[in-house]
Amino acid sequence: MHRMDNRGDFLQLLGPYVSIEILNHLDDPSDLVRACSVSRSWHRFVIENGTCKQLFLKRFPEIDNEAHIIELNNMIGPTKLSSDNSTEWERLKRDHRVYAFLLAQALSPSIRTDCLSEPISASSTDNYPDESIRNTLEPRDRVEGSPSYWSSGGENDPNVPETLTYKLVNNLCVVTEIRVQPFLENSVYISAYFQYGFPIYSSKAVRFRMGYPRRPLEFNNDIKDALLASHKWLDEITWTYTSPEFPMAQENCLQAFKLPEPVLGIGGILQVELLGRVQRQEMDELYYICVSHVQVLGRPLLQPFDIEVPDPSGSCALNYNLKTEAIPSHMHGFTDISMQLLGNGAVVADHESDEEPSA
Repeated sequence: MHRMDNRGDFLQLLGPYVSIEILNHLDDPSDLVRACSVSRSWHRFVIENGTCKQLFLKRFPEIDNEAHIIELNNMIGPTKLSSDNSTEWERLKRDHRVYAFLLAQALSPSIRTDCLSEPISASSTDNYPDESIRNTLEPRDRVEGSPSYWSSGGENDPNVPETLTYKLVNNLCVVTEIRVQPFLENSVYISAYFQYGFPIYSSKAVRFRMGYPRRPLEFNNDIKDALLASHKWLDEITWTYTSPEFPMAQENCLQAFKLPEPVLGIGGILQVELLGRVQRQEMDELYYICVSHVQVLGRPLLQPFDIEVPDPSGSCALNYNLKTEAIPSHMHGFTDISMQLLGNGAVVADHESDEEPSA
């Protein structure tokens, strides 16, 4: 009986174009890690064709936009020439490491619920500072016997929107879900409220945006207070992502809005857009929106990555420094970094990021 020869390399049998198409259909970065570990030729093929970069852009298309191109700054150190003296090969290897590490962190299964760091500004506030946006980050419903919430200014037109703008815990965060709780007036506490019954000051719908400031933020206490009091800062942000609209229920609960796909928030700024008003106050017959709590589910990327805005042209740079002290030395290899952050352990090939596996 004739035995089949299993020693053929399909990269050679199928040719580069078909092989690229096959590899570009992989959705799990750990599969690319394993592909790199097969042989020296596979390792080089994956790197030369930018497969990690293509997978990252497929999973996070919000950065693939000409208006805000992400540039890779080589922060790894002096470029070392490879055996064929090819600086282009060194650039490809660097890009491969960067995008592989981005994938490993961005797709890590670990979730945090505290991705909001602090408030920046609200589009309006009815009674500042008592009803400030700061109150939306307070986990309790009542503080020192008084209700904790943010209230917009009153409007005759129920279609006037409002915005709440926050700073995330990191300049790069993968956000999966945002939660918003409308404020409920309770007639039991008439002295603290303005209307009998149980009105809910919800918006009709909600939408979310993420982006980065066009100039560096100097976020000392005086500037924070000025931003919160002035209700102005919206023109200083380049938005890289805008979610679809989500209808908001007129219910007194923390309502969860899951994004269609995980989103890489670039620049550390998140804005909640509150669209349409429902409740009119009897005292002045104006429409208001009030929010008790805002939460974000997601995960910040670690220190090797940061955002820099070199000029106000609308573009930003992604700085990557593998030598940061936050990364253990035993994870400096591309395989170790990706597989450990993805929770898949080690693979057969044990090579450093600048070395190729044996053929």
